[in-house]
Amino acid sequence: MLLQCSKQSEEKPPKQYSIAQFMDIVQITGGAFSPDESKILISSKATGIFNAVEIDIKTGEQKALTSSTNDAVFVNSYFPKDNRMLYSSDKGGNEITHLYVRNEDGAILDLIQDSTAKAQFSGWSYDQKLLYYTSNSRDKRFFDLYKVQLGMAQEGNVYPSTLLYKNDKGLNPSAISNDDRYVALQESITTNNSNMYLLDTQTGTTKLLSEHTGDAQYDPQYFSMDGKKLFYLTDEGSEFTYLASYDIATGAKQKVEEAPWDVMYAYLSRNGKYRVVAINNDARTEIKIYDESSGGKQLEIKGVPEGDITNVNISDSEKLMSFYVTSSKSPANLFVYNFETKEVKQLTNNMSKEIDENDLVAGEVIRYKSFDGLEIPALLYKPKGLKEGEKVPALLWIHGGPGGQTRLNYSPSLQHLVNHGYAILAVNNRGSSGYGKTFFAADDRKHGNEDLRDCVEAKKYLATLPYIDTNKIGIYGGSYGGYMVMAALTFAPEEFNVGVNLFGVTNWLRTLKSIPPWWESFRK
Repeated sequence: MLLQCSKQSEEKPPKQYSIAQFMDIVQITGGAFSPDESKILISSKATGIFNAVEIDIKTGEQKALTSSTNDAVFVNSYFPKDNRMLYSSDKGGNEITHLYVRNEDGAILDLIQDSTAKAQFSGWSYDQKLLYYTSNSRDKRFFDLYKVQLGMAQEGNVYPSTLLYKNDKGLNPSAISNDDRYVALQESITTNNSNMYLLDTQTGTTKLLSEHTGDAQYDPQYFSMDGKKLFYLTDEGSEFTYLASYDIATGAKQKVEEAPWDVMYAYLSRNGKYRVVAINNDARTEIKIYDESSGGKQLEIKGVPEGDITNVNISDSEKLMSFYVTSSKSPANLFVYNFETKEVKQLTNNMSKEIDENDLVAGEVIRYKSFDGLEIPALLYKPKGLKEGEKVPALLWIHGGPGGQTRLNYSPSLQHLVNHGYAILAVNNRGSSGYGKTFFAADDRKHGNEDLRDCVEAKKYLATLPYIDTNKIGIYGGSYGGYMVMAALTFAPEEFNVGVNLFGVTNWLRTLKSIPPWWESFRK
């Protein structure tokens, strides 16, 4: 056993890379099938700014559809029956996002005439004759729901829109039934409490579906194919979020699926054949796919690389499925699965060709006890190639949020630090999402106190590791994580040798006063 341990401790040191090499990846997002399902539409940052790109599924060939040099382009979808494209973009990062149509001849049309209004894509009607979007044009505080007929642009080069739902109370549209009759609405009360409503567009009535006492979350997901049930996520009566259904005629509620973790989202493929459920399983996404046509049997899909699976999208024919796979050692790559042939095909390879993934470090999920006995989850990254007895500096990484979660995804800056000899402990302190509603609420109105003490205890955990230089432990983070850095240096200055604040909040009152009007429904 001693010989074996000695051999393991003499692991070959990795090649060292520059931060530029770690950053030299292609970031991609989105994934919409073309009407004939021969192409997938994504946003790619290959040029240094996000632009629309379509990928030929058969050949993997990529074709740029936009060439913006200033404003990031984020794709939404092809039109249902032709290759017109819908995408979102703002001006110079001002967050005033508009919806644009790119015609097949390359001409671009802004759907939103009000330059001061934001807009967000809300999907296509089931009969594929309507486009839905939300906009705060009428009242900058709230987003109304509009519908647009999908004919060609009319005189003046505009697509006429019709107001479908006037949002004057902060009830935000979340899902629309296939017959366009019902709209599910969500009201955000606090970070731990919300309500769910049902709008009947035929009668104009809005009904509260979520009468409850105490704090509980409600998040509408989709309607059944026949429009008789609403499926939603909730943590009512549970520590974790689960999938449930609401019968519109009777008001009966039924639990559909739960796990010892939060269900993140669920949706039904176009014709109802497949149900996709995503579970936040200890900083990784676990995807479950059920074949509803065979009694809800769970499918086993082989050949998918190990990692975090995101952005699952099933084509309208229900023959193809696109998804992303990312891990600590690999940026997100796009894959397609064929339900008929069982083939898994990788369409992108976004890691820098100069980096050997074997030199990178996979994060390890660990837990330690904090000052009050609460168990705190964290991700540990240990540098490779350490010699026996060698000690290295360490940094705590604190995520944003406050209710965020550091997950097992690729981080260029984190891998660069580990590659250059730093141990990293990414702390999911109390208040982080993904570990139950009690844990999520545990730092409410206690920022810079209990959550900071979790970070101090993380330092104590690092001190138990034989390869950590306890005289060189620092803390860094961005946004809320940046605030935690400032809190550490202010309220516990003796604990950390260095702090790095990346765009962190330092004045909560100023932050609350300066939030944009369209955050009104989340202000409390």
